[in-house]
Amino acid sequence: MDKLVVGIWGAFFGTVALMLAASLVAFARSLHRVALTAALSALMSGVFAAAYLGALPVVRPQAEARWLAHVAAVCSTALGLMLLAMLGLMRDELQARRIRRVAAGLATGVLALGWLLDPFHALALSSLWSCGVGAAGLLLCLRGALRGDPLGWLAVAGVSFMLLAVVGLSWIALDRQGVPWPVHAASALAGMAYLATIATAMWARYSYLIELREVLAHGPNYDPVTRLRSHAETAGPMVGAAFFRHEGERRPVGVIAVSIGNLYALENLHGRAAANHALFVCASRLRRCVPAQVEMGRLGDDGFLLLMRNASDTEALLSLARQVGARLLRPVALTTGQQPRQLDNAGMQWVAEVGVGVLQALPMMRPSTAVSMARAMSRTAWTYPSRIAWFDRVTEQIAELPAP
Repeated sequence: MDKLVVGIWGAFFGTVALMLAASLVAFARSLHRVALTAALSALMSGVFAAAYLGALPVVRPQAEARWLAHVAAVCSTALGLMLLAMLGLMRDELQARRIRRVAAGLATGVLALGWLLDPFHALALSSLWSCGVGAAGLLLCLRGALRGDPLGWLAVAGVSFMLLAVVGLSWIALDRQGVPWPVHAASALAGMAYLATIATAMWARYSYLIELREVLAHGPNYDPVTRLRSHAETAGPMVGAAFFRHEGERRPVGVIAVSIGNLYALENLHGRAAANHALFVCASRLRRCVPAQVEMGRLGDDGFLLLMRNASDTEALLSLARQVGARLLRPVALTTGQQPRQLDNAGMQWVAEVGVGVLQALPMMRPSTAVSMARAMSRTAWTYPSRIAWFDRVTEQIAELPAP
């Protein structure tokens, strides 16, 4: 292959690696079903493409063709089953077991019939089976789209790209030397488009699992606006769990309270939808910058509370407070409409009047006192240029957090 073809397929395998990395992130966040589906889709696609491009460590052409026939049958069957799962056709366990048995039986029959043929004809048969799996998946996606499935047309586009990539790779495998570079380019681009559309469809299909996990974990104490713990859950169980490891055991806790001073004015001027949008964006920014070991929840109607357990490192606590303040002080493009077509239209630029209070609560301090003190300091921080207030242990008074 020339350099252009190598570069095109390198971009494809880079997309496969990116999808695998995203699946690891999803797995780390306990989204095991999403991670497994995404990882298997990317892995099977990468193995299928690598095998058809001649990356298998086989010397003899006939042995390579025989192995390619097996790879094609197995990978295409697995991708077809994952597509059915994504379309929701395998929710019933009995039906799913029946579909898996039929698919495994057909794939085994294709492999068995291939052993009755010479290796190159077996490869052609398995390639035909792969194209048939893609065509069947396309028909199922098209039926779902015509019935009103919101992700139907996206799935149709993804499976169409997959079918185009399979046809191109089959041509490459059956005629190594005579394939022009546009076939390589079309196959690689179709494979990248397939991975992108399938990843988008899977995220849209399974994103409810994130919300469901939070609802199951916190029940009625889950705040749907910010997707965090509600005020009752934050001020009660979350604070208690942070200050008490075991019965009677206390430890220093880092307390960061965030107060937004102009949220009430925003609601009065532009309505509840704009205020909810502002809270949603602020909470999303907090989730992206706060480490996983820091507990976070909503505090009152206009604030958030962050708790760092065993906060013996003062510099880490102050660094987190500076990062939180910097993130929340960025402008927010708000919408004042509630219709779906209006959600992407930035109606105005709004900057939160953020105040951050930082406190390293000592073991002898009561949890309620620590939270109240941190919240009071966050309101005091509205008057500081840095918008961050902390309790200086040297002077024993509330002061502005100095610059790093």
